[in-house]
Amino acid sequence: MSIRTLVNPNAREILDGPYPDRTPLRFHRRLPGYEETPLVNAPEIADALCVEKVFVKDESSRLGLPAFKVLGASWAVYRALEERLGDEGFGDWEEIEDLKARLEPLRPLSLVAATDGNHGRAVARVARLLELGAKIFVPEDMAAARQEAIAREEAEVIVVDGTYDDAVEISAEEAGERGLVISDMSWPGYERIPSWVIEGYSTMLWEIDDELERRREGGPDLVIVQVGVGAFAAAVARHFRNSLVSPRPKLVGVEPAKADCLLESVAAGHIVSVPGPHDSVMSGLNCGRPSLVAWPTVSAGIDLLVAVDDEPAREAMRLAARSGIVSGETGAAGLGGLLELLRAEEGEEARRTLGVGERTCVLLFNCEGATDPDAYRRVMAE
Repeated sequence: MSIRTLVNPNAREILDGPYPDRTPLRFHRRLPGYEETPLVNAPEIADALCVEKVFVKDESSRLGLPAFKVLGASWAVYRALEERLGDEGFGDWEEIEDLKARLEPLRPLSLVAATDGNHGRAVARVARLLELGAKIFVPEDMAAARQEAIAREEAEVIVVDGTYDDAVEISAEEAGERGLVISDMSWPGYERIPSWVIEGYSTMLWEIDDELERRREGGPDLVIVQVGVGAFAAAVARHFRNSLVSPRPKLVGVEPAKADCLLESVAAGHIVSVPGPHDSVMSGLNCGRPSLVAWPTVSAGIDLLVAVDDEPAREAMRLAARSGIVSGETGAAGLGGLLELLRAEEGEEARRTLGVGERTCVLLFNCEGATDPDAYRRVMAE
């Protein structure tokens, strides 16, 4: 199989509110090292896709990490810690030192996460920033380079005999007075923190709006978003399916063929789990089940779902590099999915639905850089 597509019969142009606001953006601007990430105009990619324009939001360096996940992790940690502090919360604060001082009543405390790569490293970085402990559970097939990167954040890395979904289940057992679970995956009874993760990702989208306005550019006609458990896709859908956004772009979700849990769930009309092995090179998307809290948004907000094999992601990495963008396999998955969609016979109905043509403006997300440097070098050498 080269590609599988599904036109979402339940897609809606406008989702019910509440809609995202700029509160997470104001929070992120106060963190050390905050800078807007680039919105790259990529004419070489536009030529390859036969469209008018392609903008790539390049998240290969965000708050000192090679992926966007720290936006969701930092906001969720902040909100969860504030909740634990009780009525007074953090109060007024100016710098990280203020936050650390106000956390004294909660110490010793560890942040806990399960990860297939970037989320866990982001949680570990936030823990280090706040001088908290960190326990990160990872699946047994995670690349050594990614495990080592998490360990360099002074986190305890626990390798689980199983998949990412197994790691999520085991990490949940750490919740308690001395363990605060920060997951982008949700399940019954654990929904508030994953919803804060989704809110945190909105910073990236406000930055895009602001940059397009500064350039006096219109909004995109087509937005391509990577799908793992669906948290990032939910943030994108909430932003662009806002009643105040006009015109509203078409939204396409891209998944690995080996972990197409959202496509299968939309096809079934309810959340389903897809069996493993979930061993795509798009490791950040190797998830077998959508997030419960993301499901209502992604199941109604995404117009089209695309599941692709690994080779289009590798091809997209090389194409991105020609535009000066360093992209890992997960980061390039959106572009890879679109490349395959626009040329595969199986994509004909989907192309008609999207109306892609020479006047189309496309928005892509490079959601990670070269998180496995050895793998990146191998792909570039092919």
